Amino acid sequence: MSPGLALQGRAKFATIPDWPCIFPSRRRTRHSRAPPYTKNTMPTPPHAIGFTLDPLDRLSEKRDDEGFIAGLRDDAATRFLLFVNNVPLFKRATGHDPLFDAREAARLGAPLQSVFLGRDADARALFALSFDEAVRSTLEGDSADSATSAAAIEAIELRPIAMQGLVPPPLVSALGEARSMLDWHRRHRFCANCGHPTDAAGAGWRRICPNCKAQHFPRVDPVVIMLVTDGERCLLGRQPQFLPGMYSALAGFIEPGETFEHAVCREVLEEAGIRCTDVRYFASQPWPFPSSLMIGCFARAATTEIVVDEKELEDARWFSRAEVAGMLDGTHADGLSAPKPFAIAHHLLKAFATGELE
Repeated sequence: MSPGLALQGRAKFATIPDWPCIFPSRRRTRHSRAPPYTKNTMPTPPHAIGFTLDPLDRLSEKRDDEGFIAGLRDDAATRFLLFVNNVPLFKRATGHDPLFDAREAARLGAPLQSVFLGRDADARALFALSFDEAVRSTLEGDSADSATSAAAIEAIELRPIAMQGLVPPPLVSALGEARSMLDWHRRHRFCANCGHPTDAAGAGWRRICPNCKAQHFPRVDPVVIMLVTDGERCLLGRQPQFLPGMYSALAGFIEPGETFEHAVCREVLEEAGIRCTDVRYFASQPWPFPSSLMIGCFARAATTEIVVDEKELEDARWFSRAEVAGMLDGTHADGLSAPKPFAIAHHLLKAFATGELE
């Protein structure tokens, strides 16, 4: 009998031929016990994963209220995150401060794009502004003791800022939101329907074509990242661009018409030749490079012989629970390593190594 029909003997579940996926259990776990959602109390992720902590109150119902948005923009308490070509600017006088007041932002001239991000825990509004490369000459032209001089302000890529914890987690999340939104505007200046230039609307959360009236909204690309287990071992792979000796969970984009459970099964089969079952959701992570949502999952191996797709992976192999623990804490006998705590892959591996998965 086809394994897609047998499903390891669990025939009571709906099945799809050749894709032995069992959908997640509806049983409540300690990760699903979250406080009730209210306007001022956002749900807290179960793990300290990068870009997920302390989300803003986005006030989406107010985005088309131009008077309200203008009032926030003019409020003295409002702060602005400034970007040049997707790279955030930081005031370096007191470390890495990404928050600019209206006067400081105005010194750089008119922005290319403005996006209202939301209100933070102190009810302070945050906006993201993008500028072109010409702003660098503005910074260099200011006096060295100016608050907006090149010596006082530095453009630093978001990834190392986030990885090294150089700004507080709530601001990392806001910077991630800002980067994704500003990059979307940069890439979608023309209507995909008729090719006409589009205009920003809704406080920066959509674009409208004045020619054909089509509306365009920010896109998020869903990606599954999964840890496949076989008892006391798990499947990890590495790509050529990884740091030497680093292995991670497999990952891939969800395709049109797929559930994330099906994408997990398909990607693991394509990249490592392993068939999976019992797919379970773990946690998710926004990844603003440029704008993905990492959907973390566990799955159980239905077969165990690895066949590596060398176009996708440099290597893939099974690792014992003890090996994974050593990779996480830097004590692996062969010097192998795993992603750092900022990445959702780290938390998938940690849950397996510590037995939290059981």
